[in-house]
Amino acid sequence: MGRQRDKGPAYLKRPDRRGRFGVYGGRYVPETLIPALERLTADFVAAWRDRRFRDEYSHLLREYAGRPTPLTHAPRLSQRLRRGQIFLKREDLTHTGSHKINNVLGQILLAVRQRKRRVTAETGAGQHGVATATVAARFGLTCDVYMGALDMKRQAPNVERMQLLGARVIPVEAGAGTLKDAASEAIRDWVTNVNDTYYVLGSVVGPHPYPYMVREFQRVIGREARGQFRRLLGRSPDTLVACVGGGSNAIGFFTDFFSDARVRMIGVEAGGCGLRSGRHAATLSAGTVGVLHGSMGYLLQDDDGQVITPHSISAGLDYPGVGPEHSFLRDTGRVEYLAVTDQEALAAFSLLAECEGILPALESAHAIAALYQLPRDPSGKRVIGVCLSGRGDKDLGTVMAALGAARLGK
Repeated sequence: MGRQRDKGPAYLKRPDRRGRFGVYGGRYVPETLIPALERLTADFVAAWRDRRFRDEYSHLLREYAGRPTPLTHAPRLSQRLRRGQIFLKREDLTHTGSHKINNVLGQILLAVRQRKRRVTAETGAGQHGVATATVAARFGLTCDVYMGALDMKRQAPNVERMQLLGARVIPVEAGAGTLKDAASEAIRDWVTNVNDTYYVLGSVVGPHPYPYMVREFQRVIGREARGQFRRLLGRSPDTLVACVGGGSNAIGFFTDFFSDARVRMIGVEAGGCGLRSGRHAATLSAGTVGVLHGSMGYLLQDDDGQVITPHSISAGLDYPGVGPEHSFLRDTGRVEYLAVTDQEALAAFSLLAECEGILPALESAHAIAALYQLPRDPSGKRVIGVCLSGRGDKDLGTVMAALGAARLGK
């Protein structure tokens, strides 16, 4: 399964001065955005070194977002799969129901520090949009969220949540009406209103410093998990698994384990209808190097460099690019990447619900589905950590339509 891992810890503690992880990353943006990105870089570095900022961020994670999240043993799932003892890092139990709140709290604290009164964001599955609308309301900021028209239909409950929180949800009809198109419109908005607007980017993608900054805000996931595993087992897990669209929950989960070469890490992409079908969102498994939304990395494109419209049953994974650090980790082999199909993710969604009484987000269901690709472990001693990035109530309409009410009502 996957490519051979390097023996050593092939990772970077931070990008280089140009914002690159190896050859990936950088700033491929209009000239008008360069001053804003340079200021954001300097402000983030200063804030991250400021004890008062770190204390306020930690306080909000604890008292507002509900951290630390539990590390839940899944005994019946472990018994069913026979791949080892499975533990779930429960980001679905945060306020707003996903890991997105970790990053949004940090970025909106920066926006307040920069005295911005308006924030804008893009969203696919709606989880980042809901988190942004929530924290904007908490700090009294005006909030506009761009969302693809197709995603607004398949994630209608999250659209209503954002609107109830006071955000304006702006439909994007261009292109396929999915996350890529929403991100493009959010960037256009930012270019136009850069003097008074903060762009809350939702994943480890985009121009520097976003991939690095979002990683640092999401590292709380892995930092907590590392401590929890040590208290429970006295050691790190053998394997970590997380879904990858843009890749923020995976980077957050993996980073604090990078230096431990004994820990195997697996990122799971959306295989859609299968890699040979051409209808998938498996950027690292089947993409080539190019530039998208201000950053160089692997992406789905044709021979002329035109972006290929991705496909996934999960709106949150339906993106043709991926974070530059994931591109670097793919090349070094420190993280293995594989893909699972829509049908495999749906089966995993049902499996976790029936075994453990937990409805995972369809994004997280991809990570559960990938466990089938691990070799069996007759001893039952292998320890596997899975990041459950979000809860699945937002996906019930999609799941019901795909599986059928009769199937679910058996």
